[in-house]
Amino acid sequence: MPSRIGNRKGQPFSNIEPRTNSSMSNLQVHFSSDKQTWETPQAFFDMLNAEFHFSLDVCATEETAKYKRYFTKEDDALSMEWSGVCWMNPPYGRKIGEWLKKAYESTISNDATVVCLIPARTDTAWWHDYVMKANEIRFIRGRLKFGDAENSAPFPSAIVVFRPFSPSIGFEVRTQERV
Repeated sequence: MPSRIGNRKGQPFSNIEPRTNSSMSNLQVHFSSDKQTWETPQAFFDMLNAEFHFSLDVCATEETAKYKRYFTKEDDALSMEWSGVCWMNPPYGRKIGEWLKKAYESTISNDATVVCLIPARTDTAWWHDYVMKANEIRFIRGRLKFGDAENSAPFPSAIVVFRPFSPSIGFEVRTQERV
């Protein structure tokens, strides 16, 4: 007996309304590179700064810098040397992989510690190529509310910590509470 093709309720797919552009528009922000900058919530940064004691913000504007020493787009942070304990909330566009590569490489070449706030996109190449090499991945419980936004982000976030190599430092995955 042939099986019937349909949805979970047994309805043939031909009876299902196709998605319209308006129903898709709410999802597009998840996959769009239009908005690339998401200002770190100050209380969330303060909590991490109390733990890590940052010395450099590698992805900032004059308005959003979280530390007195920072790089802006004009400084071309990807070409600069990162050292000390760095905070990184990179542009969330298509070049995020370049930022994570730089974070990872800075721990090898400059003995930097780089703490990154990124979207938790575990299905991307950059996640597997670089994030999985980090010492810590902290999945943030719930959704962050960035900058002066009215609503929480439409995507989950993670804190990724790259540390200089040391045989005593292992790998850890945990949940990071929001403030």
